[in-house]
Amino acid sequence: MVHLNDDDILRLNTFKNERRKIESLSVRALLQQMTTPDARIVYQQNSRKPYLFDGSYNISVTHSYQYTAILLHKDRQVGIDIEYMSHDIERISHKFLSDKEIITDNPAKRNEHIYIHWCAKEALYKICNKEEIIFQDNLLIKPFKLDTQGDLIGIVKSDTRCDEYNMYYMLENNYVLVYCYK
Repeated sequence: MVHLNDDDILRLNTFKNERRKIESLSVRALLQQMTTPDARIVYQQNSRKPYLFDGSYNISVTHSYQYTAILLHKDRQVGIDIEYMSHDIERISHKFLSDKEIITDNPAKRNEHIYIHWCAKEALYKICNKEEIIFQDNLLIKPFKLDTQGDLIGIVKSDTRCDEYNMYYMLENNYVLVYCYK
């Protein structure tokens, strides 16, 4: 399914973990289905942010357990994240949520709500070229209505920028997917 060049094979062989190899191959298979068989992902040296070798699209990549997702756009910067809700994320939420962010009081929905915040912040981090960003200090998710899918607004605020992003999320089969573009 995947056309690999010598560099791709060398990179694939650096992974010791079999699951990591499968994730890498699934990204390439999906990309080649979405674009052309000779599409190549390369990574920026310092940030490890993926980009297409030919520069034909801006790209963001994510994978979690059984799923891989790629977001492409010809002109706009993009960010995407998918997470399998495998554990109680609330116990570590103090590491990435700020005091300004509002999480539902409904115990049955709380974990989902926190996972959406986490994925949204991951997508923002990716769209910002993985700059030196502290999730709790520089990324803010405005209050939003929790549903199985919907819109939300994310803010990136640092010394050099203050940008607002329209973001989109969906919950399905115990997964959360969030994406945005600039």
